[in-house]
Amino acid sequence: MAGRAAVPEVIWARPERTGRGPKPAYTRADIAAAAVRIADAEGLDAVSMRHVAAELGCGTMSLYNYVPRKEDLYELMVDAVGGEHELWEPGGDWRADMLRVARQTRELMHRHPWLPRLMSPVYGFSPNALRYLEHCLACLDPLDMTYGMKMQLVGMLNGVVTMYVSNELATAERTRSLPWSEEQENAARIGYLGSQVATGAYPRMAAAFSEDPGPIDLEAVFGFAVERVLDAFAPRP
Repeated sequence: MAGRAAVPEVIWARPERTGRGPKPAYTRADIAAAAVRIADAEGLDAVSMRHVAAELGCGTMSLYNYVPRKEDLYELMVDAVGGEHELWEPGGDWRADMLRVARQTRELMHRHPWLPRLMSPVYGFSPNALRYLEHCLACLDPLDMTYGMKMQLVGMLNGVVTMYVSNELATAERTRSLPWSEEQENAARIGYLGSQVATGAYPRMAAAFSEDPGPIDLEAVFGFAVERVLDAFAPRP
């Protein structure tokens, strides 16, 4: 396979294109954009070197001159969508800034539903990932803590957001495959749950439901989860 290294190699340390010949017809940004378009439209499993090459109008083997491995293609994709992060001037309230970061990351993952599958520390040091991490650390400047702990905070926060969005996407995918509406299924399940709690076999659950029988506010649950992560590093007074 052309250009494939026999030793570990970072795609960002490689020149844009290997081999001799005329000026490269494509850039990594072109290749990443094509792969992202495919993943957004057809899902991550549809992304292949052959498919991306066809999208660009080039031969599959020539694409390996730019991207040696499919894993490198994934890294280019993650970096490309990472460039969609808005980087603002921190406002001095690290909690508010990190909550904003978390909400923005959640929105990004919903725009690109394949992204949670590729979230990995291995891809955490691409150009846009480094800019994102530097921005997060700037948001955390008011927090009196070592940079090592701050990086742990960012990593844990990203993990919680990724898990939360993965569950949201899985639920939405399942709902789309059902022959009935989400409201109909929820009504059936709530009715069954109510009948079981009414037997008296689950007094603690009955007490819990009596405290807050209303519908779940998913936005509030997301905010609560993020706040609990932040509390683990610096509890509010």
